[in-house]
Amino acid sequence: MAAETPTRDRGQDILKAKSKPTPLTWIKRLTAVGLLIFLLGVGLIIYANVTAVWASRGKLFDDVKDLPPAKVGLVFGTSDRYQGRENRYFRYRIDAAVDIWNAGKVETLIVSGDNRSKYYNEPQKMKDALVEEGVPASRIVCDYAGLRTLDSVVRAKEIFGTNKILVISQRFQNERAIYIAQAHGMEAYGYNAEDVELQAGFKTKIREVGARVKMWLDVNFLDTAPIHLGEKVKLPGDPQSSAP
Repeated sequence: MAAETPTRDRGQDILKAKSKPTPLTWIKRLTAVGLLIFLLGVGLIIYANVTAVWASRGKLFDDVKDLPPAKVGLVFGTSDRYQGRENRYFRYRIDAAVDIWNAGKVETLIVSGDNRSKYYNEPQKMKDALVEEGVPASRIVCDYAGLRTLDSVVRAKEIFGTNKILVISQRFQNERAIYIAQAHGMEAYGYNAEDVELQAGFKTKIREVGARVKMWLDVNFLDTAPIHLGEKVKLPGDPQSSAP
């Protein structure tokens, strides 16, 4: 029996040596995990970007004549100037809102944007531009806390009391806005402002890919709320309260 003990010990040592992962095995495992994470990430990016397109099918219009009438239009803010020149995203959104107003398709316009300081006021810039084009100031309401698309859309419901909105921006933002609105129990459709050509708007298009992932996470996992809410504000024509 004593002669068998070394043989057993050597067998156990061999089994242990075989079961211990080698550096190459670890590399293969980590590579497989990394590839899986990469594929999941790519899949999420694709799904989040496509889901906004799905949500807005049949709800976007390029011709003002095809638009159904709306009580409230929501114009998304952006800076009026870019690199010392007029920002074409801003100009085209103003032009779209004016077209809608002149066609008699909307009763009130909410201009929603960033008012981070007294020197930067997107809503007031939009209101001034619309008034200059002939839209009555009494039918324009400024939302000074529209810091993101989500904030603008949700505040239209929670602060301004509307469950149905016409969103007015470039197509890429309208698609995202409609997805957010539907996720918050709102009815929404959009009028597409003229877009900026690809070369000039390339950075914006790249940022939009990430913005849609954030949109999907905000709605489905993070339950993100607007940064600022506050007291309710009534829109012109609403008998319940008075607009600013």
